[in-house]
Amino acid sequence: MNPTKFVYVVAVILVVGSAHGSLSVLNKLRPSQWLPSAHLEGIPSIEEISLQKLENMAVEKGAELVEKIYHLSQINHALKPSFVPSPSNVPCYIVKPSGRKVTTSLDKLASTCKQQSKFGDEEVTIFITGLPATTESVKKANRMLINAYLQRYNTKKQQPQKFDYSGEKMSRTSSEEDSSEWQKQESSSGDLVIIDLGAKLNSFTRFALLDVEETGAMIASAIMDMTEKCDVADETVHLVAQGIAAHVAGAAGNEYARQTGRQLRRITALDPSKVLAKNPHTLTGLSRGDAEFVDAIHTNVYGMGTIQRVGDVDFYPNGPAETVPGAKSIVEASMRATRYFAESVRPGNERNFPAVAANSLKQYKNNDGFGKRVYMGIDCDYDVEGDYMLEVNSKSPFGKKAPAQKQNTYHGVHKAWKNFRDNE
Repeated sequence: MNPTKFVYVVAVILVVGSAHGSLSVLNKLRPSQWLPSAHLEGIPSIEEISLQKLENMAVEKGAELVEKIYHLSQINHALKPSFVPSPSNVPCYIVKPSGRKVTTSLDKLASTCKQQSKFGDEEVTIFITGLPATTESVKKANRMLINAYLQRYNTKKQQPQKFDYSGEKMSRTSSEEDSSEWQKQESSSGDLVIIDLGAKLNSFTRFALLDVEETGAMIASAIMDMTEKCDVADETVHLVAQGIAAHVAGAAGNEYARQTGRQLRRITALDPSKVLAKNPHTLTGLSRGDAEFVDAIHTNVYGMGTIQRVGDVDFYPNGPAETVPGAKSIVEASMRATRYFAESVRPGNERNFPAVAANSLKQYKNNDGFGKRVYMGIDCDYDVEGDYMLEVNSKSPFGKKAPAQKQNTYHGVHKAWKNFRDNE
């Protein structure tokens, strides 16, 4: 097909969709109806894709599918951001040290936090989920992160109850990720808030059409309300966000600073995703400057994640790749970022993931990295900048705990990478 004619066809579809006040026309068309079949063999419509299907696909197949959909979505900005959940429908939880959860919604988050004794006196971590907990990979990753914070924030010398989305408590497990080493450590204190945005992204269509900027502004409003009503200091607020929610967190941090003139302390992105629906006139996506410090862990860059640098420091476990050791699907690979971070949150494991600045995994393996050793995860120094590589284990414990070896002069950290796959 002639390129000019191709763009025209896409434009006509967009106009038709806009004329009907929605993207319903575009969403229901299979790509084969508006692109040459040679480019679209086997690609389903976004309505036919589900998280369960992606989890059941082999890594290579799932990554190829999402990559194709992403590139198609960027042609003439074929997908427009149109989904914003109502704040009254976004479930939120305040997790108590005992493991009990206080349930509320985003529009009532601040008032619910205010009812909690001593809320905001110490660190406040806000975990924003990016996928619905409808598959085992997502459920387990979220559970591990929440339990890790319970261990970190529980000041009592006893094992806290385990938190589960589907109930109030759950029994203890023998998983290595739930080890009791933390009991020997001094626990810090803080409050854990969960904004379960992922629960509202219960279809791939919603995920694909999420309006990152509007959703971020909505969450920023809730955080501003919380900091004001509960007298929470900006420098104690840490946003931890998965996938597409990492970009929402970035938009929230940006809007918070615009409205208050102050920045949140930190945003941690756990496998920040590709953004499918974008406004061509707006810069969308997490970036350095959205908080005082932004760090990111990339575990599925050629699948659900993005290879783009989004933070002051970006970590690439086992280099930029479709997956990481032990992950059997792109969903599981994406959730590994959450599990790595969770491992670092547990007291005693803060330095499980030593990393070295490098431009490729090959360079890292050849001990040709440069600069000081830093630690991926909760203990990352706030003055770190650049791109860092490290190796991880295929199962828990994931961190190798091995010291970085040869250190060359710190230079060229943001050197453009070429032939990413070949450099692994």
